[in-house]
Amino acid sequence: MNQLTELTIAELSDGFGKKKFSPSEVTKAYIENMAAHREYNAYITETPEEALSAAAEADSRAAGGRRLGKLDGVPLGIKDLFCTKNIRTTAASHILENFIPPYESTVTKKLLDAGAVFLGKTNLDEFAMGGANITSYFGHTVNPNRRKTDNAEVITGGSSGGSAAAVAGKLCAGATGTDTGGSIRQPSSYCGIVGMKPTYGRCSRFGIIAYASSLDQAGPMTRTVEDAAIMLGYMAGFDEKDSTSADTAVPDFTAALNKGVKGMTIGLPKELMEEELNGEISLAWKEGREILEKAGAKFTEISLPNMKYALATYYIIAPAEASSNLARYDGVRFGLRVDGKTLDEMYELTRSAGFGDEVKRRIMIGTYVLSAGYYDAYYLKALEVQKLIRRDYTEAFKTVDAILTPTAPTTAFTVEESKAFDPVTMYLQDAFTVPVNLAGLPGISVPVKTASDGLPIGLHLVGRHFDEETLFSAASVLERR
Repeated sequence: MNQLTELTIAELSDGFGKKKFSPSEVTKAYIENMAAHREYNAYITETPEEALSAAAEADSRAAGGRRLGKLDGVPLGIKDLFCTKNIRTTAASHILENFIPPYESTVTKKLLDAGAVFLGKTNLDEFAMGGANITSYFGHTVNPNRRKTDNAEVITGGSSGGSAAAVAGKLCAGATGTDTGGSIRQPSSYCGIVGMKPTYGRCSRFGIIAYASSLDQAGPMTRTVEDAAIMLGYMAGFDEKDSTSADTAVPDFTAALNKGVKGMTIGLPKELMEEELNGEISLAWKEGREILEKAGAKFTEISLPNMKYALATYYIIAPAEASSNLARYDGVRFGLRVDGKTLDEMYELTRSAGFGDEVKRRIMIGTYVLSAGYYDAYYLKALEVQKLIRRDYTEAFKTVDAILTPTAPTTAFTVEESKAFDPVTMYLQDAFTVPVNLAGLPGISVPVKTASDGLPIGLHLVGRHFDEETLFSAASVLERR
């Protein structure tokens, strides 16, 4: 039965339509895999009863020839940052450990309306703050891939590490993630799967627990580019409940999969080409270029001169927004409460006990840059640099259709190695992905090869605003070759 968990979303959909197997059979197979691989710690909350009930409904629709679409009956994992009605949603934090939302996020409602089966809520860095999935209150997630040189366990990357591990470990057919500075693409690269961060505004943020509201964006994490195109088609769309949602038509992303790259011009940032990159990452980048060139794409050098300021800019803007967004967790309305003698003491005790070290660090940074005397020097300056970064991309896309870079500067490393890093070293793991969020652009990570240590390497394609189709076309070529 567990052979069913080897199938892609597209293959499952085809099999359901041809009645080769049923949604219930597939769901049971995934539930068995989840039970057999809890060592990955990919899920915070498993929902097998709800999943089997939803699968039974999908069985009935399939039997009657009334399938809702390509996701009907497909088992998915949901990052535990999406509010799910009557199902625990924790953001991987002690402060929300027992929070049960009374409403559904727009993205998950769209997936439910499409007939998807939810297997549970996947692990993440606390409040999506982290790049290794080691800040979760519920323990770190383990990458299903192991380092061959010493058989060591390695991190999944973050913050969507639970979703990445669940997809890579065959614990779901696909999963949702959120990406604020690389949190879909970086763990996808580390785990050897496909991760798509859509244009900011393409998917509704309503019901997603906020980290940095001007940067957060939901997206799919899958085993293939085709599956990512299928999932995004159901996740995307305008939502009047989200003021940042774009009222833009959602195309058939799967139609772009076979268009190829002939006649396409792809840019290579000279700023990255001049850096000393990890040898195997650099080689993968070169091989990716050769694959696309043989398929008909042309390459040209571009300049993104303000890219070097992206991390510093991000770690001012994102913590500033986080300090505001997380102010609501005070023990008064919902979540953890630690009583004190006064209201102020209750706030202090609740937040001290409820938040982990990384979340506290970012709240403090954000509060600092927004404080009197520093607002102009840091926050407003960061907003000005963000405009320059956006302008760089706008200029680049006057001459190119997409941009190709590595997804991450290294392959995955162990938890012990990550703990030895200082925070800035960890932040540098997002150096290639953060600029894309600051510009609000779409990006996709595609696994292209395996390093000598047996760990996956991903390449990163970046496109124009609301031009995910071009990325799917180029990503499909990389994947096939």
